[in-house]
Amino acid sequence: MRTLSLKYIGHIDTLLFISALLITVAGLVTMNAYVENSVFFGKQIIWLGVSLVVFFAFSFIDFRFLRRTSVVTLLFGITVILLLAVFVFGDVVKGAQSRFNFGGFAVQPAEYAKLVIIALLAKYFTRRHIEIAHVRHILVSGVYSFILFALILLQPDFGSAIMIFFVWFGMVLVSGISKKHLVVVLLTGLISVAGMWAFVFADYQKDRILTFIHPLADIRGTGYNAYQSTIAVGSGELFGKGIGYGTQSKLQFLPEYETDFIFASFSEEWGFIGVVLLFILFAVLIWRILEHAKLGATNFETLFSLGVVILFISHFTVHVGMNIGLMPVTGVTLPFMSYGGSHLLTEYAALGIIMGMSRYSRTVHRDDAQREFLGV
Repeated sequence: MRTLSLKYIGHIDTLLFISALLITVAGLVTMNAYVENSVFFGKQIIWLGVSLVVFFAFSFIDFRFLRRTSVVTLLFGITVILLLAVFVFGDVVKGAQSRFNFGGFAVQPAEYAKLVIIALLAKYFTRRHIEIAHVRHILVSGVYSFILFALILLQPDFGSAIMIFFVWFGMVLVSGISKKHLVVVLLTGLISVAGMWAFVFADYQKDRILTFIHPLADIRGTGYNAYQSTIAVGSGELFGKGIGYGTQSKLQFLPEYETDFIFASFSEEWGFIGVVLLFILFAVLIWRILEHAKLGATNFETLFSLGVVILFISHFTVHVGMNIGLMPVTGVTLPFMSYGGSHLLTEYAALGIIMGMSRYSRTVHRDDAQREFLGV
């Protein structure tokens, strides 16, 4: 167990934990800035409490049992069952049947599916690490991912579905794939997107993508949210308007400022300086996870940590991109910051698992770990 230091208290990475917690606090402040006794703020406080309990509880668990095929297969099966059950027992909210409602608190299986697919792919690529050059392993892993992708897309929850794709694609890249097979994967992805455009995407989803190409073509229709979001971000200028003084959110020009557009709302209040600080916190979080990935006891722990990094970076990039008008609005949350209990619990659970794995991480010379991590 690590001794007390600036980076660790016991086995807890303090820089990792504090950066995640500060991002969550920034989200809470943003949600509660415009409405007294905000229902979102109150529920998120409860979810944060639950998430922190899970984080610390998971940090004491020996997660080597996740290396067993039977365990990750069971988790995958349970996830598929939950995603199917949503179509029967789930509530329909804003046209999507994606959550179970338990007395005012909603649970979205799609969020937990992201963590399960990371564990499954980490196990699969660890087992096949020596023979990863065979393209069939890329395709088989793609089938696992596609099952979850399709079930989530049918809800429809395009944002979560695309995150499943990004996790799979990213983990394929870090698993040791050859450049030749990389081209195959890219072509497969392009063909898949073309097929989804022709046969899967609903009209409103196509409109969102077309709005990306011409963001100001329909600012009173499909482009309204993105247009108001860019106004909010730009109006923050250097130092922001101050907490609770963001006119786009306070006057309700900016919809969903607690979830899909929390970055825009935060930017309006805190300005460029606040955005830089937020980016630094995310950078510290990603850096610390990568440090744990370097010292993973086996390839499984390393790949799992890298999968979490891929998930967080994908969420962050897409969310910020759609808030500043560079990406279509897909309903992707900002990790640790947007309102939503399921994604918050999943994110802290992921960090807790990494902390648990770090308790039995290898202790090798830093240069050796760096070379092994980079595959040189």
